[in-house]
Amino acid sequence: MSNALAIVTGAIQEARDDFSRVLVDRSLNFERESGFAIQQLQKNEFTMKVATQNRQSVINAVTNVAAIGVSLNPARKQAYLVPRKVSGQMEICLDLSYIGLLDLAVASGSILWGQAELVRENDAFRRNGMDKLPTHDFEPFGKNRGDIVGVYVVVKLHNGDYLTTTMDIDEVHGIRDRSEAWKSYVAKKISTCPWLTDEGEMVKKTVIKRAYKTWPKTERMDEAMRRLNEDNGEGLAVEVPDGWIDVAPMIAEALRTTTDAEALAYWKANNGKLAKQRQDHQRLKEAISTHRAKLREQAKQADEARTVEMPTPEAAGKTADKIEKILDEGVDDFVRRLDAAQDTYTPE
Repeated sequence: MSNALAIVTGAIQEARDDFSRVLVDRSLNFERESGFAIQQLQKNEFTMKVATQNRQSVINAVTNVAAIGVSLNPARKQAYLVPRKVSGQMEICLDLSYIGLLDLAVASGSILWGQAELVRENDAFRRNGMDKLPTHDFEPFGKNRGDIVGVYVVVKLHNGDYLTTTMDIDEVHGIRDRSEAWKSYVAKKISTCPWLTDEGEMVKKTVIKRAYKTWPKTERMDEAMRRLNEDNGEGLAVEVPDGWIDVAPMIAEALRTTTDAEALAYWKANNGKLAKQRQDHQRLKEAISTHRAKLREQAKQADEARTVEMPTPEAAGKTADKIEKILDEGVDDFVRRLDAAQDTYTPE
């Protein structure tokens, strides 16, 4: 065993106790995950160099595997150990893929399933509302789909509803440009970064990181997002303009209203906050409009279920005549039977 491999293996073994202490998914096993970790760190000399020079980052990254509840198994494509410059120094970081984020959302109980897709300039894409499945027609094996123009993620919740979140490529690039990895690449401090080597994966991950704010909350998802944004320097929630308001929590709150009147009141009370963010203002408007239409339809169906059909005066009169006739015939029949019985009846 080489000296570098011995150092890295020792660092991973030091994480054993912390791994067991913070483990949230009992299907994960330290022996298997430590083996996967060694495989990933051995991929190239630079990764091994960073790992040997910063042993603590290796320990932290392996511990995070247990704390978040994802696997380094390459077959599952959930997470990877990658070298990254954080706060001025190179570290080994736990990096979650977009597949890992969706798997985590399902495992933590936030959603039933989810799917993220890139939209290219020659695709036919139509968003049918935030709570409906989008329409996306394209040739999956086509060679001329064009450049990426946007991305979306659609998930199904446990109540049967769908949530669709879209981003155009300019929005995605705005977030990319704020990330530490991209800024280091532009400044020529590093020769490559995930936005170059795995652009499609990063684009999908970006829309998921925005969309998750509208999904039912879980501690595991919140922890994963915190580590991606803060520990890994991916930059989704940093360097925003002064006074900027995140519309995603507003949409989530609006969708929790239970009547049309409540939804309308929320719109009137809050839409002015987004006056300087026209695109976000439109997103909130569209989400509330769709939600209000759904609430009105639910209220209509409930009213119809409670309504008892009342007869017209004419129909009521005919019904009364029928009842009177039946009663009269019943009395006449009773009297006839009583008269007939008098001829044979003998008192005791």
